[in-house]
Amino acid sequence: MQDNKTKLIGLVVIVLLAAGGTAAVVFLNKPDDTSPSTNSTSAPETPTSNPVSSSYKDGTYSADGTYRSPGGTEEVGVTVTIKANVVTDVSIKTYGATGDSKQYQSMFKNGIGSLTVGKNINEINVSRVSGSSLTSTGFNSALETIKNEAKA
Repeated sequence: MQDNKTKLIGLVVIVLLAAGGTAAVVFLNKPDDTSPSTNSTSAPETPTSNPVSSSYKDGTYSADGTYRSPGGTEEVGVTVTIKANVVTDVSIKTYGATGDSKQYQSMFKNGIGSLTVGKNINEINVSRVSGSSLTSTGFNSALETIKNEAKA
């Protein structure tokens, strides 16, 4: 009887830890009131700082973006080439420190091109790329920095 109680208590502890970890990830990645929404299930928002009519200088621009993960603050490097407000090339530099972080950043890196190349830079706001959802926050942050730098 005592052995069953011990197993039950252990199971309850594991369930509570898993629920707490999930809640922490959701809380840590909740966007600030001042940051743009990255949730793909909501209606697209019209950017206020860079309206669709914004114009950008042609060129190649780079910036780093940060985001929070269960392992702490992570960083991703973004380089985009812009021609006539259209992204013609994108590359990602990964800085992942842990195995999970490296894996998700690699997945993101392999999938981001199909979602950005050939698109108007004003219309890009990614949320989940190839199974990676947290890296998108860093990418979107870096893209905003790039847009501010490239304004005509």
